[in-house]
Amino acid sequence: MPLPPAGAQPERALRPQDVRLDDTDHAILRVLADDARISNKELAERVGVAQSTCLARVRALRESGVIRGYHADIDPRALGHDLEAMIAIRLQPHARGALRDVVATLSRRPEVLDVYFVAGANDFLLHVATGRTDELRRFVADHLNRDPAIAGTETALIFEHTRAAGRRGS
Repeated sequence: MPLPPAGAQPERALRPQDVRLDDTDHAILRVLADDARISNKELAERVGVAQSTCLARVRALRESGVIRGYHADIDPRALGHDLEAMIAIRLQPHARGALRDVVATLSRRPEVLDVYFVAGANDFLLHVATGRTDELRRFVADHLNRDPAIAGTETALIFEHTRAAGRRGS
């Protein structure tokens, strides 16, 4: 993976799309996507590299933004959030210049699990979880539909969510 030498000051920060990944990097990422809690020793063995090489590769993947973080994938029902939905949001034309502000505001809401910026008729998809339908209605009516930046919403209830293989984040 071509990264700048230690101590070098690049003209701009590396972005994940600027990083070239080789077969070893891809192997590391596949294993981590399936089990992010794996030890460096076991990861190195599974990928077939020295532990020091594996540690340096994972560190470089983190520093370059390829690995964005590690987290626990918690079932919202365990927290009393039995109702999940995807909410499509269309912004008012005047609000399109403040996309970062909109994302920051939405992502701070406790109901919001994920914010997706999308192409097409809608600007965002929100993955939300609430305890009951009245909480979902209140969130949409009071927090989304009253926001002057939001032109409209469309809500789809999620009956079941299955995480794709290799994306468990365990």
